[in-house]
Amino acid sequence: MKQLLTVSALGADRTGMVHDLTHLVADCGGNVIESRMTALGSEFLIALLIGGNWHALAKLETEIKKYATDNDLELTMKRTDPRAARTEMLPYSVDIVCLDQPGVVASVTGFFSARGIDLSELDGRSYTANHTGAPMFSVRMIANVPNRIHLGVLREEFMDFCDQMNLDAILEPVKS
Repeated sequence: MKQLLTVSALGADRTGMVHDLTHLVADCGGNVIESRMTALGSEFLIALLIGGNWHALAKLETEIKKYATDNDLELTMKRTDPRAARTEMLPYSVDIVCLDQPGVVASVTGFFSARGIDLSELDGRSYTANHTGAPMFSVRMIANVPNRIHLGVLREEFMDFCDQMNLDAILEPVKS
């Protein structure tokens, strides 16, 4: 029976860490089902959802702890269950670009939270605009909108919110 294990590791960014961890997963008989990886400052964060039988995951839990200790990684592992199908929700992609300002992520997530909309993914980053040198911020999200919410009303409320916050945004169905 296939079981699931989540693994997150944080440590100094270095070439080869992704290969080392994914190779370790394969050597133990596990399979990377989902992954998120990013450099955050001089640190590197990797989050994995690994599938495998009980024996493979037990072996991996032991081996990855050794690897984390040897490589000075902060490690979190947890067994989990498959995510239940969300037939009562429609996934929407949200893309936002704006001048970098404190509180953007908190304001945007607050907009969706206040309406009972689940966020399953969120990526944000600061950058410098090419031509002007202005500090910019972009956010990409997947928002799972419950069927009970009228999409036309949500879209209008969201665009009004974005106008008030001076955000350029797109809200559209996820293309599968």
